[in-house]
Amino acid sequence: MKPEEIIRKIKKELYSIHTSEITNFGIIETVGDEIVIASGLSNVGYYDKIEFDDGSSGFVLNIDEDFVSIVILKNSGHLVRGMKLVSTGKAIDIAISNQFIGRVVDALGEPIDGYELKHINPVYYSVENDASDITQRCPIDTPLKTGIKAIDVLLPIGRGQRELIIGDRATGKTAIAIDTILNQQKCDMKLKRVICIYCSIGQKQSSLASIVDKLKKEGALDYSIIVAATASSLASMQYIAPFVACTIAEYFMNQGEDVLVIYDDLTKHAWAYRQISLLIKRPAGREAYPGDIFYLHSRLLERAAKVSTTKCNGSITAIPIIETQSNDLSAYIPTNIISITDGQIYLESDLFHLGIRPAINIGLSVSRVGGAAQTELMKQLAGSVRLELSQFRELQAFTQFGSDLDEYTLKKLERGKRIIEILKQYQYKTYDEISEILSIFAVTNGFFDKVNIEKIFEVEQHMIKYIAQMYPDTLKKLSICKNIDASLRDELENEINEFKNINNYNENE
Repeated sequence: MKPEEIIRKIKKELYSIHTSEITNFGIIETVGDEIVIASGLSNVGYYDKIEFDDGSSGFVLNIDEDFVSIVILKNSGHLVRGMKLVSTGKAIDIAISNQFIGRVVDALGEPIDGYELKHINPVYYSVENDASDITQRCPIDTPLKTGIKAIDVLLPIGRGQRELIIGDRATGKTAIAIDTILNQQKCDMKLKRVICIYCSIGQKQSSLASIVDKLKKEGALDYSIIVAATASSLASMQYIAPFVACTIAEYFMNQGEDVLVIYDDLTKHAWAYRQISLLIKRPAGREAYPGDIFYLHSRLLERAAKVSTTKCNGSITAIPIIETQSNDLSAYIPTNIISITDGQIYLESDLFHLGIRPAINIGLSVSRVGGAAQTELMKQLAGSVRLELSQFRELQAFTQFGSDLDEYTLKKLERGKRIIEILKQYQYKTYDEISEILSIFAVTNGFFDKVNIEKIFEVEQHMIKYIAQMYPDTLKKLSICKNIDASLRDELENEINEFKNINNYNENE
């Protein structure tokens, strides 16, 4: 047989083989800290899932000319040089169903709360999905109530928004996030429920256990999902956890649900990615982070959206948390996340130690959605609060070097102090919107001007309880009206004055 005929015969045999029947094998060359370098795998892509002969698994994060870097997700402890591995030919995915609600799962979607998880009609979602198309997005106009007065009044969050919580360690960042989850039980019945997903990244197991216990006691776990990659987890699990949480959120959003995702915190997520990147010998950039750290977080947070299509009408609200060092907002990761999100809630350690809690620095905090995420009634009252606070800050800075103040200046200073006092709030003590409106209306209209500052909280609580018991019709009017007109204003003023007269709160004690 001539050589040309042999070549033709071989080509015919090769072309007759179906590629779907080919299995893409590889061999482990080196095993390091959570990283496997393998040869072979000639047909593999980024984030493809890899399975090892000993039952371990991982995903591809780097492709060189001769080798592939695989990040280990599940390690049996028996990986050795020369072991065979195989590519599944598809990216990392997880099985998702409604059975996730009320459960605590790891970064692979497997239960870690001691109970079996049986999916009913699960759907498989890739962990790395594209963000919603811009044509599918719609304006953010529905409030996501946190139950925290300072946020709902001054820094409103809308469903579909990305609002950053940023501050030093132990300034109450997680407390705000947990309060927001707990407050979803008090949401207006006219609004859709909110499914809450809390993603714990690099936290202590004891801290996570206390959060789960609190949510369970308050009944909030009935509409919540915990995705956990604790400090003892592999860096790869800490890296992939927020993507898994976002993927679960997309499943519910596609069913028309409103979802809240809290990433606590993305600083540790960046640390995990930096660790992995340095191990696979990617070039280090600013603060030793890899050059694509910004892209990493932007493709995560861009998946938050409010969408409206023929198939669904849901939303994902993202609240990432970032930890700063010595109040340094200009560090690499904080500036990255600030530029991606729609605003930030900045918690200052100095305010926290002064007893102002939540320790929100109003001057450095912002919500770029603003009044669009508030009800008309709250928007009407919020304007006067911002005006009073801005006047107070200016007068406070101007008068700190002088003591001879006129009556108007003294009045504005005292009003400002009481507004700051009324915005203080205990953890786990959230307010419904009507209670917030009553408090803000009373303080901005001078009803607390003659009340001793130390008694502001006590008076506020008694006032809300008094009006709720004695004048329930007023609360009904506030729940349906779009603004406080002259007649409703007179009613509120008379009822608050009646309360003050009965309790003798007309004199500064």
